[in-house]
Amino acid sequence: MVNIEGLTTETVNEATKNIDSLDALGIVTLINQEDKKVADAIEKELPKVAQAVDAVAERFKRGGRIIYCGAGTSGRMGTLDAVELTPTYSVSPDRAFGLLAGGEQAMYRAVEGAEDSEELAVEDLKKAGLTADDCVIGIAASGRTPYTLAALKYGNEIGALTVSITCNGGSAMAAEAQISIAPVVGAEVISGSTRMKAGTAQKMILNMISTGVMVRLGKVYQNYMVHVQPTNEKLVVRSGRMISQITGADMDTALETLRKADMKVADAVVMISAGCDKETAAAALEKAEGRVRDAIAAVEKAGQ
Repeated sequence: MVNIEGLTTETVNEATKNIDSLDALGIVTLINQEDKKVADAIEKELPKVAQAVDAVAERFKRGGRIIYCGAGTSGRMGTLDAVELTPTYSVSPDRAFGLLAGGEQAMYRAVEGAEDSEELAVEDLKKAGLTADDCVIGIAASGRTPYTLAALKYGNEIGALTVSITCNGGSAMAAEAQISIAPVVGAEVISGSTRMKAGTAQKMILNMISTGVMVRLGKVYQNYMVHVQPTNEKLVVRSGRMISQITGADMDTALETLRKADMKVADAVVMISAGCDKETAAAALEKAEGRVRDAIAAVEKAGQ
């Protein structure tokens, strides 16, 4: 049985004991005051977050995968982060995905008992074919959810990178993971409702890790997501505007070049910036491992 006695996330918040007597503005003001504490708690963990970014980027670059593991809110946060990497950075869904205690159905409704199964976690990772090149990111506010703890243990057995994201100090998951990130956000507004401050902290840290990894791997040029997939009208317009802002070309030229580049933003940016054709841009990007800055420099140097 998981012992939750003494967990910071399970304590009663004295500052919010009168929340049930407040009007709507009073309720949301109180929640907002507590939410302000989240960023401060994360700030103390930034060196560990940066360590995770470098370690995950190294594994991902050599072909490893990012596998998020968790139950309930924590598991959903991981799955959400994974899913959004495909449209934002063109990461294949089989390179970053979430394993949620109870399976896909648990994304939409609670699956009772699933988080207590250590065997289920190992089974899920075996089905995924976990290897030593992969990264297992275990997420749990308590830091001792059996499913997530077992995922980290199995990850270590295989030789994968293991990272834990928890919201309590000195947890079992922190002891098991190679890299432990543990922002202590304090008692929740509603006692034990860890979808609130703890969930917010998890989301912020996952954003930092995945975004940091993508930046380190050249998926970003300046501060633009140049490897976005323009799969709908809004994203096509956004991509055209991005190309225009980066290169100084007018919108018509940007969109025309985007079409010539087979709807690849990075290629279009290189084509305009370096004054080259589609084939040259594609070759330069491949050699530069997708880094637009390096690809532009290489084409310009070759043309001198």
